[in-house]
Amino acid sequence: MKPTVKYATIGALAGLANGLFGSGGGLFLVPLLIGWTDMPQKHAFATSVAIIVPLSAVSLVVLALRGGVDVATAWPYLIGGAAGGVLSGLLFKKASVTFLHRLFGLLLLYGGIRAVLLL
Repeated sequence: MKPTVKYATIGALAGLANGLFGSGGGLFLVPLLIGWTDMPQKHAFATSVAIIVPLSAVSLVVLALRGGVDVATAWPYLIGGAAGGVLSGLLFKKASVTFLHRLFGLLLLYGGIRAVLLL
């Protein structure tokens, strides 16, 4: 498969997940960036964040135009998310790839269990 087709497929899956679930594009991005493009894990995590930001902005606009965004409710989450993003950005460089891999796996497992049990 040509690299351009791989990248477009990865982006489409991430965009689809982001649009349908409000986030989750990283669930596709990180494993596919590592597996399909042979990107190092730390670069895949960072690239995933860089891709998710504009995808989330597009999803926000579409959902806002359809009346599905409660901005007043979202502000505290945005502030907390920004603080968490800054903190994780500072810690990211010090974290080992093994730790990040295991943490990501636990996050996937947690999300999968919640989805199956509908909690």
